Amino acid sequence: MAALAWTPGTFVADETLIERVWQERRPQHPRDALYIQATRLRKALRADGQLTEGFELIRKRGGYVLAIDERRVDTARFRALVRQAQQEARAGDTETALGLYTRALELWRGEPLSDVRTAWAESTRVTLRREHREALVGSSELYLRVGRHEECLPQLHWLAEMHPFDEKVTGLLMLALHRGGRQADALDCFQLLRLRMIDLLGCEPGPELRSLHERILARDPRLRLGSAYATSV
Repeated sequence: MAALAWTPGTFVADETLIERVWQERRPQHPRDALYIQATRLRKALRADGQLTEGFELIRKRGGYVLAIDERRVDTARFRALVRQAQQEARAGDTETALGLYTRALELWRGEPLSDVRTAWAESTRVTLRREHREALVGSSELYLRVGRHEECLPQLHWLAEMHPFDEKVTGLLMLALHRGGRQADALDCFQLLRLRMIDLLGCEPGPELRSLHERILARDPRLRLGSAYATSV
């Protein structure tokens, strides 16, 4: 299902599906195995009554099409909501944008394609993780822009754990902590990243993050709200 749902409504050739699903572990008769999988999928859909609800697996010469309303595919819905959120943010409607980001992020449930272990699946997971990270960063910037720093702290802490060398994420976390009156914690975030980078990468954080660190040390009042660091894209 996932190998077809990645491109709903689009023809996917048999060989492409075989590569996505099995890769080097392909069965002895891959096209027969693919046909069996497609038959099982149709039966499962019929059992759920979904074929009568705009959800159909169509066989065409040399491949398959998953005919489905994109709004029923979480990945497509996630991307559409993020695009709308970005448009609203550019138009200056921060609250609407945050609502759209929230709806998009609620669709994120666990590891994508966790039951598929092929190069295609891993590449797809990397792409989805990057998009998820970008959505979390985008929503965090908006929370900071309107002074709702406490609301974005949980996701920024999670991002910092998942992306320990990401200076953008660390900067947003530092700013959120600083605005919440936790200057020492904000400075600790910088030192942790700095030591990690020196130890493992042999370099210092970039000038933008170092500048933010210095401004937090100096208790720069301009960091309270509307910081360029927080609102830059």
